[in-house]
Amino acid sequence: MNEFPKVEVRFTPELKRNLRTLSKKYHHIRSDIQPVIEQIQTGNFVGNRISGTKYAVFKVRIKNNDVPKGKSSGYQLIYEVKTPALVILVTVYSKLDQSDISSEQIRRVLIEFEGKKP
Repeated sequence: MNEFPKVEVRFTPELKRNLRTLSKKYHHIRSDIQPVIEQIQTGNFVGNRISGTKYAVFKVRIKNNDVPKGKSSGYQLIYEVKTPALVILVTVYSKLDQSDISSEQIRRVLIEFEGKKP
């Protein structure tokens, strides 16, 4: 059998908060991002690497099925590859509500998640 162990995926409080807020406006957000989470769980680290952080952070564009305008009006999911077996989902936001996220914001969320003082 050629089955790989699943990658553990953890969620930051920031991601949970944003998901809860976005789900009030975009009812399909959970089903929109689930396939990407499943890809990550198989070790397929999709998206583009974000420079400017000391972390292995990626962002991936996800289509918003509540807004029929393609990926440009979809979501950005930001995640960190801690180890090949552990991924931290940092945050998610709608491209309609927020154009980008700074590497400083990403660092702040990760430091808070790890319980370290900035």
